Amino acid sequence: MPGMAVKDPDAIPDKWGKRPSDRTLGELLRGGVIILDKPSGPTSHQASAWVRDALGMEKAGHGGTLDPYVSGVLPITLGKAVRLTDVVLSSDKEYVCLMRLHADRPEARVREVLSRFVGKIYQLPPVRSAVKRQLRIRTIHELEVLQVSGRDVLFRIWCDAGTYVRTLCVDAGDMLGCGASMTELRRTRSGKMTEDRAHTLQEIRDAYVFWQQYGHGEYLREMIIPMEALVEPLPKVVVKATAVDAVCHGASLSVKGVHMLDEGIRKNALVAMMTARGELIALGRMAMSTDKVMAADSGVAVETKRVLMDPGHYPRMWRYSTDLDDLKGEPEFVFRSRLRCFYISSD
Repeated sequence: MPGMAVKDPDAIPDKWGKRPSDRTLGELLRGGVIILDKPSGPTSHQASAWVRDALGMEKAGHGGTLDPYVSGVLPITLGKAVRLTDVVLSSDKEYVCLMRLHADRPEARVREVLSRFVGKIYQLPPVRSAVKRQLRIRTIHELEVLQVSGRDVLFRIWCDAGTYVRTLCVDAGDMLGCGASMTELRRTRSGKMTEDRAHTLQEIRDAYVFWQQYGHGEYLREMIIPMEALVEPLPKVVVKATAVDAVCHGASLSVKGVHMLDEGIRKNALVAMMTARGELIALGRMAMSTDKVMAADSGVAVETKRVLMDPGHYPRMWRYSTDLDDLKGEPEFVFRSRLRCFYISSD
């Protein structure tokens, strides 16, 4: 894989598992994500509940709360993918906003003032917000003025998660000396989730009924993205096939269980542990940097924090003991999980 450091070039390619693109529709529903084109009006919680009911699911969540009167991209996590919702919440966002000035100002002046917001800015969340009101720093990566028509200003903004576009409009109005307010807002991207892949609630419901009543699941299948898409922003560690099931049981990943990993990962970074087939096994924290993993012959490389893959998906190639001395002399390596020590077979 490009951009990855290979720890063990002789690792046996996985002959087990399944590529995310080869999963059945049922498997995708048990761990996938649908990009909802949320309409203006309902809350994000209401919208995710409608999708859950439309698909007959027991569990669904949403990534990145949109205010009731904001429309656009709202990732809906299904099944065990709900446990990855916080990863979506931390992803960068992109919006198209319509701002209205409270008095006339020259277009050149409006463009000049808005350009000042690119970079790091300070924001105080609105009084009616779900977070504590304290000054926060957010980064505006891009702010492009698309059109100025009288007092109406249409612009596109690419920003950090947690940026309040409504507050930005108020601050811009203060700088212009005339006041301003946000009149419309649409989210066009959340992380890697873009509006060109978004679907309305009616489209999702129709696709589900078409599958249930007529046996044609291809339309619904096109809508559901494997949960691995949610961890695309995270650095990756590819785990050897012989170590996958131990990680599924909560074991931390030994250096000797690493097949390859992204270059430049720092210690304590949150990473996604993957199989060679691209399946998500678990999330973990790096116990050492990429350089240290490449140089080390033993030790814990990644501390497992959240397991997503079910045990038994890969064959069990380990045994465990509560006594580390019991495993001394074994030809392979040891994982540790709480009081258990895992011996990984080399077969």
